[in-house]
Amino acid sequence: MSKVRVHNFAISLDGYGAGPRQDRENPLGVGGEALHDWFVVTRAFREMSGKPGGTTGPDNDFAMRSAKGIGAYIMGRNMFGPVRGPWRDDTWRGWWGKNPPYHAPVFVLTRHAREPITMEGGTVFHFVTGGTQEALQLFTGIDLPALGYACTEHVATPAATHVVFTRKA
Repeated sequence: MSKVRVHNFAISLDGYGAGPRQDRENPLGVGGEALHDWFVVTRAFREMSGKPGGTTGPDNDFAMRSAKGIGAYIMGRNMFGPVRGPWRDDTWRGWWGKNPPYHAPVFVLTRHAREPITMEGGTVFHFVTGGTQEALQLFTGIDLPALGYACTEHVATPAATHVVFTRKA
């Protein structure tokens, strides 16, 4: 059975998922990368990056779960890149280089149409102009109005608070 989940979303205590003034030097906005300080030091992240070492413990446990069971991703255009307005050309292909970490279809919400981009590792960026509902129509069998979520896990560490919400039965 298919399911939709919000996964790998870091948010500050005051409710922001990125910093202000995003540009090529600040992909997550000024100060936004600090939202992921807990993640980039974990063994799981370092292994994904081809590096040895890293921390273990609850933060690493959540980092290890970050890509398991993901069949597709939905992201906003700002997460894909800093380009605003109509696409001037097709040179911008995302922040991640030739082999993005997704390795699955990625549906980018935008107001400006663009042809899909196929990358290494199985990542294909699709640009959806009809909003979240259009992106979700690619996932059959989901009854969004009937979805109800409850907190099923809450783990606090010195670096982050991990909260898992699961759909009620």
